[in-house]
Amino acid sequence: MRFTLNTDGRRHRIENVLSVVTIGCGLLAFATGLIPAAHVVASWAGVLGFFGGLYSQYVSATTPERALNIVGIVASFVGVAFGIYHGGFLP
Repeated sequence: MRFTLNTDGRRHRIENVLSVVTIGCGLLAFATGLIPAAHVVASWAGVLGFFGGLYSQYVSATTPERALNIVGIVASFVGVAFGIYHGGFLP
């Protein structure tokens, strides 16, 4: 089985990149949100992932893109919440 974001047979380069960046920011925010010393990275990565994910969800073309976007948005939200709890946006 091969994983693809282009289930409709057309290429969506920008939408695919946005989805991958959203999930990347979300995972980064979540992982660094669990580390109190990395609260700045978690906060900023979470904000970028959250708002970037919302835009990516808006322009997405296929269901797999939307699924990645939702996972990235939720992970970003949790990561930014942990980051703010541990100290916020400034060192």
